[in-house]
Amino acid sequence: MVQRVQKRKTVNAEEISRFSALAGQWWNPSGPMAPLHKLNPVRLDYIKTKISAHFKDHKKPKSDDRHSASLRERSPAASEHISILDIGCAAGLVSENLAVWGAQVTGIDASEELIAAAQHHAKENKVSVTYRASDVDALVAAKETYDVVLALEIIEHVDEQAHFVKQAAKLLKKNGLMIFSTLNRSPKGFLLGIVASEYILRWLPRGTHDWRQFVKPSELSGWLSVAGMNTDDIVGLCYNPLSGTFSINASDVDVNYIITSTRS
Repeated sequence: MVQRVQKRKTVNAEEISRFSALAGQWWNPSGPMAPLHKLNPVRLDYIKTKISAHFKDHKKPKSDDRHSASLRERSPAASEHISILDIGCAAGLVSENLAVWGAQVTGIDASEELIAAAQHHAKENKVSVTYRASDVDALVAAKETYDVVLALEIIEHVDEQAHFVKQAAKLLKKNGLMIFSTLNRSPKGFLLGIVASEYILRWLPRGTHDWRQFVKPSELSGWLSVAGMNTDDIVGLCYNPLSGTFSINASDVDVNYIITSTRS
């Protein structure tokens, strides 16, 4: 008897439908994605800093190529020739900014509506980004790889989370850099990530998040380790209600946090 193995899928159709309905409002800083607009500047600064620091040691110039100077010889924001994959890019808040920074960016999302919104916004702003309605399993099957793989605020919305991490790691080139950001399944994560954000402050539509899908840093680090990755940095993203801004906090990962990892 031949045993059939069920193919694992990471895409959650219900989640895709929920976010697709918001595609037309994604770039509105006062709309339903307002928290992402507040979060984005500090998140982007962190990502750019990590990329610049990492590739100072791994993007060496070839002796016969005068145009491939290392990042050490450039400004801290130099990013040319670095390929970045933004998994769950939505309408492109991160992808477009990194493309303006100079990186070669590919953004994927399982929502065709969000990809269409991302393409429209990039075209209007004359920014070159490759957007595709796709998922990690399809890219792994196509044997694609990138210098940097980002999975920002996406793992809490997918099925088969450990499998998702494993597949994402397969898309990373040797000496590449992987960055995840998500919400911690902690009591504080529930109170601030759901109760405050969706019911009290009404930053997000109710039902945007399911606390059971939040991921503890120890869980994510464990899945990364199984996938052959080393966890190099874990920091929190903390909100200050007085200033209305987010900031990096290395000692508080109870709600939003970022994990940076490299290949073992």
